[in-house]
Amino acid sequence: MSTSIPIHRRWRSRLGILPGFGLSLGITVTWLSVLVLIPLAALFIHASGLGLSGLWAKLSTPRVIHAFQVTFGVSLVAAVVNLVFGLLTAWVLVRYRFPGRRFFDAIVDLPFALPTAVAGISLTALFAPNGWIGGWLDPSGLVLGVRPTDQALWQWYDYLRFEVNYTQFGIGVALTFIGLPFVIRTVQPVLEEISKDTEEAAACLGANRWQIIFRVILPELLPAIITGFALAFARAIGEYGSVVFISGSKYLQTEIVPHLIIIKLEEYDYQGATALGAAMLVVSFIMLLTVNFLQRWAERRAGDRP
Repeated sequence: MSTSIPIHRRWRSRLGILPGFGLSLGITVTWLSVLVLIPLAALFIHASGLGLSGLWAKLSTPRVIHAFQVTFGVSLVAAVVNLVFGLLTAWVLVRYRFPGRRFFDAIVDLPFALPTAVAGISLTALFAPNGWIGGWLDPSGLVLGVRPTDQALWQWYDYLRFEVNYTQFGIGVALTFIGLPFVIRTVQPVLEEISKDTEEAAACLGANRWQIIFRVILPELLPAIITGFALAFARAIGEYGSVVFISGSKYLQTEIVPHLIIIKLEEYDYQGATALGAAMLVVSFIMLLTVNFLQRWAERRAGDRP
């Protein structure tokens, strides 16, 4: 007698004992197609009508190239800053107990709930020459109503002056503000699951504090760190509301790709906006695919460790 198991039974055992897999899969694929796949496919179909030469003509202008450089360059720097300080913040919130800890833990989620336009207006007012922080960064004495009259003093003023609004540094401040929670909330749960017994065992075996951090803790956190970095980077690339106010959208200085798309639409240049959207989609997909491979590599590496 044959002991082979029918194919449908083998698939049923793999899918689990709960019924409704086919219906659930159909609803999931349909909903995903309506919300994501069909709009993205329409964007690519519309962009393909331009042809390769048309796409290159739309994307190779100095204004577009500079906007891509600002968008991805500043987003990368902001994601790295969030990676460092987000990891430190998560460590403090998990490993230490201090007055006001729950309050600061709740404040972390504020950029999630705060509208991005409100965040942009708040940061712009904060770093203005007469703002709370901008007044300390601007040595011209605008807050006190005193301005230098001597030419030599003006030269020193130009040398010491540090502007945030309408600069690429201001864009980085806004992107850091909206991306920090992604790193903290990704690393924090994993850090809470790491038992202190492992650290104590490493210390008993003669490991110093730095060896415990780099050989015991960070390898366990590596997949979460990569995920948090990817989320912060992807969020920064597509950010618009908090950046448009503090950047000022200066031509060939502080323009970002999302705002440039809006400008193209306002100028009725739908082909240019479509080309920019398709390019952003391709680059973002390649970036996320690369980060996904890095995350899987980190998970396999962590799983192979004894």
